[in-house]
Amino acid sequence: MNTATVTARTNNPRINNHGYTYQAALAASQKVNWRIEDIIGGDRRLDFSKPFMPESLARVEPLGFLTESEKRTLNQIRGHAYLCIFGLVEEFILPFVLDHARPQLDEDDFRTRAFLQFAGEEAKHIQLFKCFRDEFQKGFGTECAVIGPPAEIAKAVLSHSPLAVALLILHIEWFTQSHYLESIGGNQQLDPQFKSLLKYHWMEEAQHARLDTLMVETLAASLTAREIEIAVDEYLEMGGFLDNGLKAQAQFDLEAFERATRRQLTGNERAAFLEVQHQANRWTYIGSGMTHPNFLASLESLAPQLRKRIEEISPVFC
Repeated sequence: MNTATVTARTNNPRINNHGYTYQAALAASQKVNWRIEDIIGGDRRLDFSKPFMPESLARVEPLGFLTESEKRTLNQIRGHAYLCIFGLVEEFILPFVLDHARPQLDEDDFRTRAFLQFAGEEAKHIQLFKCFRDEFQKGFGTECAVIGPPAEIAKAVLSHSPLAVALLILHIEWFTQSHYLESIGGNQQLDPQFKSLLKYHWMEEAQHARLDTLMVETLAASLTAREIEIAVDEYLEMGGFLDNGLKAQAQFDLEAFERATRRQLTGNERAAFLEVQHQANRWTYIGSGMTHPNFLASLESLAPQLRKRIEEISPVFC
């Protein structure tokens, strides 16, 4: 490759100068590879005397009408929803990654192996979240409903254009990074077992975020500016679809809370609960992804105005 070619590629506004490569992502994934048996089972049990989720995600403290014990119960209910919703999103990420890898199996060996590793790890994560959910249900003692079914949500998401889906996945991959960092900050006394879930998930998702960044760039490279704008429109449509689900999840969590605590909240308390917890869900699954600097950098590499558009919308979900 001559110097002129290198310069032209470096100045391409659709190339994000992050330095990610398939070979490096594959090597990092192989280095941090772990087994489900290393995380859960045996003496490793959830401790229901402790909160599971960082307060920055759970946002139970604003509900001043709850006792400390009730706040911990709600925090754990939010942890259960986290297990279920993450298991749900992994179920559309897995087939999408496989579909993306399949057409170019003979073009780049490192690319093929990296995406197959990506897919294999997502399958492992689905099983991991199921194992944690099973343990939660055994120890919590109260049924907690969750949005779904996963197959219908996956069908709705995968009906959109490949770039739109890749952007949504990139959004998810990056917010898993901030969620773990938030769980270890602020000297929080979280259950070590649940924190280990966030940690080990974070370790592999770091490579997935890099691979999905490359996927977004590859998909965008063959599209016009208008087609990219339409894909961002679809990404936002999926965000609205998810937001409706998160509003329903807040209602499910309220019902689980009242069953678990045997406390019937007043009308005003219920309204406050739903408002605070819907917004907490919005931040956890939408706002923390839309505002992640690496996600915004990918949007800017596609077109600066796309980043600006998301930055103007994101405060609604924060």
